[in-house]
Amino acid sequence: MPVHTKLPEDLKEVDVIAFVGGLAGCVVASRLAEADRDLVILVIEQGPNNYGMPDVVHPALYPRNLFPSSNITLFWQTRKSPQLADRSPIVPSGGTLGGGSAMNWMVYTRGQRSDFDSWKTEGWSADELLPFLKKLETYHGKGDKDRHGFDGPVNISKGTHTCSRAEDAFVEAAAKLEYPESHDLQNLDENNAIERYYRYVGLNGRRQDAAHRYLHPKLQSRDYPNLHVLVEKQVLKILFDENKRANGVVYQTNPKWLANPEYLATAYTAQRQVHARKMAVVSAGANGTPGILERSGVGDAQILKKAGIDVLEDLPGVGADYQDHHLTLWSYRTNLTTQETINGYQDGRFDVEERIRNNDELLGTNGMDAQGKFRPTETEVEALGPEFKKAWDRDFKEAPNKPLMILALYTCYYGDHSVLPDDAEYVSQANWTAYPYSRGHVHVTGPSMHDPVDFDTGWLTDAGDVDVKKHIWAYKVSREMWRRMPIFRGELAATHPRFPMGSKAAVIEKADGPVMMDDNERIEYSADDDKAIDQRVREILSTTWHSLGTCKMAPRERKGVVDKDLSVHGVHGLKLADLSIPPENVGANTGNTAFLIGEKAADIFIRELGLSNKDKSLSQSRL
Repeated sequence: MPVHTKLPEDLKEVDVIAFVGGLAGCVVASRLAEADRDLVILVIEQGPNNYGMPDVVHPALYPRNLFPSSNITLFWQTRKSPQLADRSPIVPSGGTLGGGSAMNWMVYTRGQRSDFDSWKTEGWSADELLPFLKKLETYHGKGDKDRHGFDGPVNISKGTHTCSRAEDAFVEAAAKLEYPESHDLQNLDENNAIERYYRYVGLNGRRQDAAHRYLHPKLQSRDYPNLHVLVEKQVLKILFDENKRANGVVYQTNPKWLANPEYLATAYTAQRQVHARKMAVVSAGANGTPGILERSGVGDAQILKKAGIDVLEDLPGVGADYQDHHLTLWSYRTNLTTQETINGYQDGRFDVEERIRNNDELLGTNGMDAQGKFRPTETEVEALGPEFKKAWDRDFKEAPNKPLMILALYTCYYGDHSVLPDDAEYVSQANWTAYPYSRGHVHVTGPSMHDPVDFDTGWLTDAGDVDVKKHIWAYKVSREMWRRMPIFRGELAATHPRFPMGSKAAVIEKADGPVMMDDNERIEYSADDDKAIDQRVREILSTTWHSLGTCKMAPRERKGVVDKDLSVHGVHGLKLADLSIPPENVGANTGNTAFLIGEKAADIFIRELGLSNKDKSLSQSRL
């Protein structure tokens, strides 16, 4: 099997290098291998070979990928922010083959038609991208058949378990607030509605990550001797010839996989090179790709000089305009049973190995059965103040295709289970902004892997505090829903705002059932209550792992880094294919957009390389 921890002598030069083996990188490498088996492809990944790894393939175990001890997750330390109650958030990203798709929450959501059209890039409109959205999937859901694919490598289904009581509760409560159930919220056009959600989980209950659906089947089949994977290796920088053509990379062993702990302090191991005859493709994600470019001398000249790096190409857009769908999580007490949530996999109640042996159906869910794309009413817009209304009128009012916030119920508690007040099943309400106004950056501070990253998320730094007001509105809407749900048994005070004494919006810690029976009744909030929500949002705001936009597909003069064919401005033979390239955000979980970018990129590269696409078989296996 061509998975290596040491590069064989006969692979010192290949045709195409894809680094690292992120979501889109796995798609690109796989599609290129299919197109021409004479094309020698090398994928370099800093993490381990994850084939069959339990925390990857079993969906319900995904919260364990948030543990600091995880070997497949990278944890990016960010700057302390006064807007976030002086916290320094940590942003996780994928650190193994398949990138984020191997460790994320597996939520199947697509961007809106207006999202892709807003990119204003030839070849990347919604109509032009729909064939690639269909190509990647085998869809097992309801909805518009002409908008979905049915023979792609990635299965979209409900998996092996659905918590029907939670799903029904969310759908019915939303309806009482006049958010209807959509027949297909992922058809690019539906909006302001909720849906019984599907996920990147197969009918057999296995995660549908890019490594296991694109790359591993080919490696396991041994039918693709042209496809090679080098794991546990970090790419330090890209090599260029005298004409600024990318012709290889410098890499080193990831010190995480060495026995000597001193390497962790220096992040230095022996550096080696591998060369590319035809193309180099960076797919390290929105957090990692800017660093590889900058260490290679491609980036903002001032930042590079400050970091002690020689400037090859002055490209100020590299690492700029970081975005994330920042999130707030609110916890609720329910009457759900142990077998209706995935908490038992995190708090020690379940024997994980035994349940894997018994193929427990609960392993085949991500705990997210219902979600919605929400917009406020005009009355609610007015109540959020003039700054919010100005932004709404400019960017949303005449764009009904765009959601303001995404709201979802997860049958999982993501905090410290040992301090919960009782034995009830606590679950999470996730609210996140679809189109954040805040922008940040991610840059290197030196030429080595050991030098710290200058990472500022920029969360809640937008003018007029529009982003925080979105979260205040979403908290109120989701709370109205929760207090109407049959599964409602209270609110976990530790995760909710500290409302002032005597507030009509005070937390209800325990209840015997839903407490809002009148569809027209609403919780009353005072100005002081709104301040309490604002403060709590700043204290708990976190990441959705949806880092995006740090190497935009746009003209140089608009801080663009790549053109419509994903070629890096000012150099040759160097391509980007990951979530660093979207010039504008998408109103959806970004996994689908990453798959899409991989498929579109592969199509572009196959045409540029003049490949015949001889191999029509996908060599798919059912893991």
